[in-house]
Amino acid sequence: MTTAQATSPYQHYVYAYPHKTAYRPLPERPTLASLWAAQDKRALSLYLHIPFCEVRCGFCNLFTRIGAPEGLTGAYLDALERQATAVRAALGDSDEPRFATAAFGGGTPTFLTAPELERLFDIAEHRMGADLSAIPLSVEASPATATADRLAVLDARGTTRLSLGVQSFVDSEARAAVRPQRRADVESALARVRDTGIPVLNIDLIYGIDGQTDETWRRSLDAALAWRPEELYLYPLYVRPLTGLDRHRADAGPDPAWDEQRLRLYRVGRDHLLAHGYTQQSMRMFRRADAPPQGTDDYACQTDGMIGLGCGARSYTADLHYSFDYAVGMHEIRGIIDDYVATTDFGHAEIGYPMDAHEARRRHLLQSLLQAEGLAVDDYRARFGSTPADDFGTELERLADRRWLADDTASRLRLTPEGLAHSDAIGPELFSPAVRAAMAAYERK
Repeated sequence: MTTAQATSPYQHYVYAYPHKTAYRPLPERPTLASLWAAQDKRALSLYLHIPFCEVRCGFCNLFTRIGAPEGLTGAYLDALERQATAVRAALGDSDEPRFATAAFGGGTPTFLTAPELERLFDIAEHRMGADLSAIPLSVEASPATATADRLAVLDARGTTRLSLGVQSFVDSEARAAVRPQRRADVESALARVRDTGIPVLNIDLIYGIDGQTDETWRRSLDAALAWRPEELYLYPLYVRPLTGLDRHRADAGPDPAWDEQRLRLYRVGRDHLLAHGYTQQSMRMFRRADAPPQGTDDYACQTDGMIGLGCGARSYTADLHYSFDYAVGMHEIRGIIDDYVATTDFGHAEIGYPMDAHEARRRHLLQSLLQAEGLAVDDYRARFGSTPADDFGTELERLADRRWLADDTASRLRLTPEGLAHSDAIGPELFSPAVRAAMAAYERK
């Protein structure tokens, strides 16, 4: 790591480990049946990925394309159904799989029409066997696609959490982030969501936008708080390679002034939400104190079993994380979607990263430590037969030296408030040398 990288608070958002840029083609193309045969399938997560959006925001590096030509969404759902059928067969019947949580993401799942959303639910329930009415189900939406007919489908089919990507209630900031929307339209969408019976509303906001000030940031926070969302996610703005904002960036080098702006706005946002009755769950996530529980997080570090359906989804077994190909550039994404739609054999893993015992320990440490509640040492010892200090003593000492690691209890490892603020520096620092090398060697496309 360079000195600039080591001191920047904003290096990499770690929502899953390893990142897909560390994945590589699997020459042996193992069958899904062989991968899942010996896995614990009593509490799986199910994720369905829809790679379509009505517009691509300037900051977005997600696997998604703008719009869809006639017939593509239907053909995509056809492929999703073929994949679901193959995956469910691979899971077998001798040890009946049970899904404990589900999510529809993207892209924008609500890019689909209301009848297409009905079909998406049918695939999850009838092909995969997930009882969506009995488990937490999160769905992502945009203000433009949160229409009454779509929301009615989500409500009727058991959605327990809807996440609305707002980013800013200030129109000039939305334009600066290349997110064309008007506050009036956002407010109308929020009203439609609140007219449903969906119990948890999450609002995504972004700080660090060009021209954003402490005052305009508080204005967005207060506009969101007026709807009393059960959850709020506060994201620092990143300018990733091959994104819209990246094309307009003159210099990709370190920017200490921007780092300082984002860190200041993070603290403003954190303190504002804490003062308004929210509890901090991670650097990004804040939950209203009286919000209903949502069960296991989609990417809980203790849960290895995850089934991802769709060309941008990833799946986890204890031994292998796997997916389809990954890209950010629009031309390459279109090609991958076209290949997915034409696929008939979904019975093999194509691209992935093998998880050995060391990487499993590192993943558990990393994804637990980045949560506000931290890592229970006894849970770690029960799972791995060692302690975090045994396995990662040097890394933990380094965090403690920076005062990023709390020392108030021996039974739980937790980050200090300042450590949480630097989560996007701590996460990458905990990557293994092998994962770092694979990510560095990845050819962007």
